[in-house]
Amino acid sequence: DPVVATNVREIRRKYERAVKLPPSLVEELARVTTLGQQAWQEARRNNDFASFQPHLERIVQLKREEADAIGSAGSPYDPLLDEYEPGETAAGVADIFASLKKELVPLIQAVADSGKRPPVDILQRHYPVDRQRVFAQAAAAAIGFDFNAGTLDETTHPFCSGIGPGDVRITTRFHPNRFAEGFFGTLHEAGHGLYEQGLDADHYGTPMGQACSLGIHESQSRMWENLVGRSRSFWRHWFPRAKQVFLAALNDVGLDEFYAAVNDVRPSFIRIEADEATYNLHIILRFELEQAMIEGDLPTGDLPSVWNERFKEMFGIVPPDHARGCLQDIHWSAGLIGYFPTYTLGNIYGAQFMQAARTDLPALDDQLATGHFADLAAWLRDQIHRHGKRFPPRELCRQVTGQGLSAVPLLNHLRSKFGELYRLA
Repeated sequence: DPVVATNVREIRRKYERAVKLPPSLVEELARVTTLGQQAWQEARRNNDFASFQPHLERIVQLKREEADAIGSAGSPYDPLLDEYEPGETAAGVADIFASLKKELVPLIQAVADSGKRPPVDILQRHYPVDRQRVFAQAAAAAIGFDFNAGTLDETTHPFCSGIGPGDVRITTRFHPNRFAEGFFGTLHEAGHGLYEQGLDADHYGTPMGQACSLGIHESQSRMWENLVGRSRSFWRHWFPRAKQVFLAALNDVGLDEFYAAVNDVRPSFIRIEADEATYNLHIILRFELEQAMIEGDLPTGDLPSVWNERFKEMFGIVPPDHARGCLQDIHWSAGLIGYFPTYTLGNIYGAQFMQAARTDLPALDDQLATGHFADLAAWLRDQIHRHGKRFPPRELCRQVTGQGLSAVPLLNHLRSKFGELYRLA
């Protein structure tokens, strides 16, 4: 019975991992990361890396101890990564990220050299928050988020929380002069929410009723946010409605201008504000640095200078301060080392899944252009959501797409989309 086999395998996996950790290490990690997060908040506010460095040093040391306790045939980074992406290894991630980075850096440079600058000021006009809320909620409902079994609320940092069957809560934030933040943030969280609502309720509380991994979860949110939500097909349906709802802001704007504005590409310092093309470089940078810290190749005191140096190599710009550099994310202060790669793995999986969906649903683009999302939502539920943890991430990818994990579909998507938008040769 595959259900029993899955549950036994995953419960054993979790148990064996837990019993390998000495209680004293678990307690010390909880204590140190609690203090570390407070120190990080202050350090970021004061642009003062030196005050946070001793905390980071201790956290890295404890995470090494955790990795040693769990054990690994490969890198000490592997057990930390495995917590979030079961079965994944540092070598596997490094390999696929290298192929991505090799193509992304020149693509982003070509975009910069094209001299084309989308009219992003369109998205910074006045968009009344109450109207944004209604518009975003309508889009979330249209792609299949069930509001009879979930809610959309507002918060400082958007998230999705699956309380249980029939209760999935997503959150977003709106700003009157930042349309994209609220709208695409809502689509992103609705993608997470659709996954939670698509899990088999009969298996609630067991691994068969839980999401496969953080990377697979992220593939669902990124697919709806970027591969669907930033596509021309999507806006062929939604732009006329946006013009009706935000008449004052969009009265003089055409579809082509709006589509270009929501797909603006330009290097920026802050990861969570990054565009679809540059975002993965932010993740690759963090993966390389945290792996080097865990493996002892990067002393924590050297982090700011190495960060800035690598950032310049990848993006062509240097952060003006640590708050917009190595202190911007909470993850390391919270001990979440091994978490960052799941964001880009999500983008890679998402592009592969979308390619497979187009093969199985040949009329998909026409459907999106007429506001019909039900077939794609049903395909995702059948191919991915309902399986829970039955397959490890890479095996699920093979089951759905017939291929191993590959950055090629994501690169093809980015080259095709931005090649057209920025008229690249």
